[in-house]
Amino acid sequence: MFPGQGAQFPGMGKNLYEENQAARDLFEQANEILGFRITDVMFSGTDTELKQTNVTQPAIFLHSVVRFMTTPGLNPDMVAGHSLGEFSALIANRSLSFADGLRLVAKRAAAMQRACEINPSTMAAVLGLDDARIEEVCAAVTGEIVVAANYNCPGQLVISGSIEGIRIACEKLKEAGAKRALVLPVGGAFHSPLMEPARQELQEAIASTHFAVPTCPVYQNVDAKPYSDPALIQQNLINQLTAPVRWTQTVQNMVADGATEFTEVGPGSVLQGLVKKISRDAVTAGIS
Repeated sequence: MFPGQGAQFPGMGKNLYEENQAARDLFEQANEILGFRITDVMFSGTDTELKQTNVTQPAIFLHSVVRFMTTPGLNPDMVAGHSLGEFSALIANRSLSFADGLRLVAKRAAAMQRACEINPSTMAAVLGLDDARIEEVCAAVTGEIVVAANYNCPGQLVISGSIEGIRIACEKLKEAGAKRALVLPVGGAFHSPLMEPARQELQEAIASTHFAVPTCPVYQNVDAKPYSDPALIQQNLINQLTAPVRWTQTVQNMVADGATEFTEVGPGSVLQGLVKKISRDAVTAGIS
């Protein structure tokens, strides 16, 4: 499993760079591809600098992928990633090359930033309310865009939409019994129809990138199902920008298909916590 945006932290990847020559080579290759020394920001930058759009997504991707590629014994039977993490997962199952994956992530970050500037918008975390009830409340907000964006685990769902729409939805969700409905400090309404400009922009880049037949299936965000057909993987990756991240359903499907050990590769251990809440019977093991 590979984490998404929000998992970054100052100093991320520095120990990998200093202790492993193969990792150092990959980081330096990334600096050349991106056209700036992202390693300087990752290793020595502030939390604020790490939150820059052109840094955050490539930095998390790099930390995850470099750790995966330099850790012996990681031979997954299935892979998945949360939002941005899906690109890391596609390196792990060899659908994408390291260079192509990094280029796409950089283009994705830039496209999402431009979409945020076109349509000012936001997201909110909703805790302690049934998914179906949250969907009903969002659908009842008229004249504004408000949708379910991240199905993280039972009792934890993130909604996405216009600034006014999210404000109205948060009030209605609290009235409906949500323990919390908290607006998040994010730059836009990710995984909503408001990301359509980014989807259109990224579509051409993904369509023109070579995707190989993977070594194992990837469970993709758009419908939580496993895929091994490169053409379908590409289309799902394009649709991901405007579709919700179905992480709860993804983990449930992976467990149903035989997964007993989940290894999180990348910064933090947020996904491990979500797996435990989704499937109490799943055996978890992690790499921090």
